[in-house]
Amino acid sequence: MTLNLTDEDGEFLVKLARRSIEEYLRRRVKVKPSAETPESLNVKRGVFVTLNSLVAGVKELRGCIGFPYPTHPLVEATVESAIEAAVGDPRFPPVTLKEMDSIVVEVSVLTRPELIVVNNPRELPKSIRIGVDGLIIERGLYKGLLLPQVPVEWGWDEEEFLSNACMKAGLTPDSWLLKDIKVYKFQAEIFEEEEPRGQVKRRILR
Repeated sequence: MTLNLTDEDGEFLVKLARRSIEEYLRRRVKVKPSAETPESLNVKRGVFVTLNSLVAGVKELRGCIGFPYPTHPLVEATVESAIEAAVGDPRFPPVTLKEMDSIVVEVSVLTRPELIVVNNPRELPKSIRIGVDGLIIERGLYKGLLLPQVPVEWGWDEEEFLSNACMKAGLTPDSWLLKDIKVYKFQAEIFEEEEPRGQVKRRILR
């Protein structure tokens, strides 16, 4: 983990993500990050924005889109990811402005994905740390990504994490055992609202 964002950086990104969504839903315009953006947030980094509906204290996924690789400055990638999470996630209908009153915004800033090299695919689970690593699975044109928080939320072990990443890629659950599979891992610093428009906190995975 080499990101080392401050809590203030995380708060800035989460508030930017929310503002980006609400301004887009309200006026169909993309906000421009302010001149007061910390220089550290102009560096190119991967990022995902996750939207969760908060119903009776229970979170339900409402959208999640992002950039796995550091191809854009972090603030720009956050704006794009936030809007796409709200209106471009093919798994869900577009979020409405009224819905934002009951949605908590989460931003995950990623390290650069690193290919896991093993002699035998059966060794892959030993190279993964639940609650620390996220996964990208690749095989030909098939590709799937799961953030580090996902196996924690679902109570998966390392093999279940690999199997679900394969299914996210459109592959069979046991595809991670194939010789030509590529498995990458990455880490993330995660910041989220405690409640809709509420205080932003750093999320520590247990």
